[in-house]
Amino acid sequence: MSKQPRYTEEFKQRIVELHKNGKSINDISKEYGMAKQSVSNWNKQYKISGSFKAADNLSSDEKELRQLRKENKKLRMEVDILKQAALILGRNVE
Repeated sequence: MSKQPRYTEEFKQRIVELHKNGKSINDISKEYGMAKQSVSNWNKQYKISGSFKAADNLSSDEKELRQLRKENKKLRMEVDILKQAALILGRNVE
């Protein structure tokens, strides 16, 4: 079961637009009953990448690290499978 986002992309976009049009982060957070840090993060994310998705806001080093970790995990699984296959085949040869 996937977790539903608390705020929609459209809502976040409206909040960013309010800030771009001069409304303070304090005023926005009070008016909508939300954390100032959320408003600040959304503004920062949108300014950097034009997106609110975490994956879109990663640096190139972070993206590369994620990819390398994923590849490393896959290769470890393949090695484990090959080790098990070698053990099975070794037993059958005798």
